[in-house]
Amino acid sequence: MKRHAHIVFLALMACGYPWASTSAQSPQRPNIILVFLDNFGWGEPGFNGGGIIRGAATPNMDRLASEGLCLKNFNVEVQCTPSRSAIMTGRYAIRSGNGTVPLGEGVYGLVQWEVTMAEMLSEAGYATAMYGKWHLGRTPGRFPTDQGFDEWFGVPNSTDESTYSSLPGFAESGLSETFVMDGKKGSVPEKVRPYRLDYRPLIDRELTNRALSFIEKNAEAETPFFIYLPYTATHFPTRPHPDFAGKSGKGEWADLLMQIDSYLGELMAALKKAGVDENTLVIFTADNGPEALSPGETSLTVETAMHGSAGPWRASLFTGYEGALRVPFAARWPAAIKAGGVSDEIVHAMDLYPTLAALAGGKVPQDRVIDGIDMSEFFLGKKENSGRDGFIVYMGKDVFGVKWRNWKLHFKEQTGWNGVLQVYTMPRCYNLLTDPQEVDNVFFPHTWVAKAALPQLEEHVASLKAHPPIPTGQKDPYVPPAALEE
Repeated sequence: MKRHAHIVFLALMACGYPWASTSAQSPQRPNIILVFLDNFGWGEPGFNGGGIIRGAATPNMDRLASEGLCLKNFNVEVQCTPSRSAIMTGRYAIRSGNGTVPLGEGVYGLVQWEVTMAEMLSEAGYATAMYGKWHLGRTPGRFPTDQGFDEWFGVPNSTDESTYSSLPGFAESGLSETFVMDGKKGSVPEKVRPYRLDYRPLIDRELTNRALSFIEKNAEAETPFFIYLPYTATHFPTRPHPDFAGKSGKGEWADLLMQIDSYLGELMAALKKAGVDENTLVIFTADNGPEALSPGETSLTVETAMHGSAGPWRASLFTGYEGALRVPFAARWPAAIKAGGVSDEIVHAMDLYPTLAALAGGKVPQDRVIDGIDMSEFFLGKKENSGRDGFIVYMGKDVFGVKWRNWKLHFKEQTGWNGVLQVYTMPRCYNLLTDPQEVDNVFFPHTWVAKAALPQLEEHVASLKAHPPIPTGQKDPYVPPAALEE
């Protein structure tokens, strides 16, 4: 059995107890649903100024935000795999060996030594399920059902693989198709069907159906449950379900907004019907900012390409700009989170791990560095400050910058996922309040920002030296070379 406790950097190394206690306990531990969209920009939902100006109203997203806590400065890593690693482990993705989206057919993903959010909640007595895109391993021992989930239905990798069989040259490549998979804890997931363009518009309907059944089953059994719902719909190729195709009259992307919002509404209605609405924490967020495709960059139809909206922030995924880092975030828990909360405090995806542990009575590991911060009191309105001043901005395995309060330092910049990389001998400095597009370098006269922002990078680098990252592609079993003392 894997062991758990809580660390922020190395502060608990001197702790002599086998477990570190969680902080603010909620009145009653909640059921948890984590809706995690794929490549969904900050500016898409109505609660961030999108919705109707993106082609379709988003009443259920907006209701979730208005009846709970809406974070305007929720940050993630800038690629799919790193963000999913960070949220599942509470650690920078560089630590788990998942700092980049995997290419090729080799082994990748989370080693068994990592303790996922699902494992933590499972050991706390939760029924756990995942429906959707994993992107943290595609081989036995690396599937969601190997990492704490009681059941999983979805795809191991990314949705662009649904296009492979329709593209010229793939049939002769010798590569295997991606399959939709269905699995239970303790057994190898089964291949249900090839993941092709014919199933691309349909999969999120099935993911929703399974989530609805899981809610009903566990509510009836009075078992606390955790549903991780990483939808696929907003990742290329854009293909709405037939029930929503053409429904908005504003194009495929607007159709998808209607679809996502409708599915979210179904989940909330199911909670109410099952009598667990008041004590269920529903989190709505995304893995990174929007895609950067244009019609000239895809061999499929013009309609399948989309830019997405990062709102006032610059750029897209695969960059170090705010458009990649900031994503929509709303959390609703009627029994404990006051309605109407809005905050610009910095929160990072990896903070959800220790925060949910505190709220659910779970424990996080003591034998490794945990970069996430327990924000349970902040979420519950007991504190105005999140406790996080900033974080390290990675693009892949490279440090691109440091974010500190309303400032950003950039050491490297990339204009797009296929853009030109610029490396600076002197960092560029941006004031995010006055310059959300990050174009006006004010390093002079604001050299003081570097003095304030860089200590967190120094601490981070020191921790990586003391506890080296897991190598990318590391096979199991893995034993860390410098585990923290118990």
